Amino acid sequence: MPQDLSKFKLPKNFRGRNAIIVQLWWLVQATLFRFSPQVMYGWRRFLLRIFGAKIGKNVIIRPTAKFTYPWKVSIGNYSWIGDDVTLYSLGEIEIGSHVVISQKSYLCAGSHEYTKADFPIFSKKINIKKGCWIATDVFISPGVTIDENTVVGARSSVFENLPKNKICIGNPAKPIKDRIMD
Repeated sequence: MPQDLSKFKLPKNFRGRNAIIVQLWWLVQATLFRFSPQVMYGWRRFLLRIFGAKIGKNVIIRPTAKFTYPWKVSIGNYSWIGDDVTLYSLGEIEIGSHVVISQKSYLCAGSHEYTKADFPIFSKKINIKKGCWIATDVFISPGVTIDENTVVGARSSVFENLPKNKICIGNPAKPIKDRIMD
């Protein structure tokens, strides 16, 4: 039998904040964050910090980026979060310094246990280490670590950890060669 959603229960404190704070963030994100002019990076960093995100210095976040629960997100110095990036932060998402997350990428830090009738939800931390470039339209699944200085090519899907200093592509993403820096 497939999942029986009448048995689903959200674990206590799963969101990390009470329902009022969650709704307030979603309202702020849909208005003050999303409609802020392109160049107002400081304003968006400020809004995220108010809601508990750990945001480093000179981080560039585009107004169309989406953060489910900002209090579960940390972004290191000088990183960029592109247009239409989704940080589905059911679990922690840690992004190192000098990381680029390109447009339309989707970092998914939670899912459901499909083998159980009550379809329980779970979260697993995503860790993108310093110097990585996540190219356009990449999917990253719960529990993945992408090690330092790795590039993940456009439209790849990442279901397992990736090693450092590699170029990785595909579905599933696999290392194809070393990333050699000048």
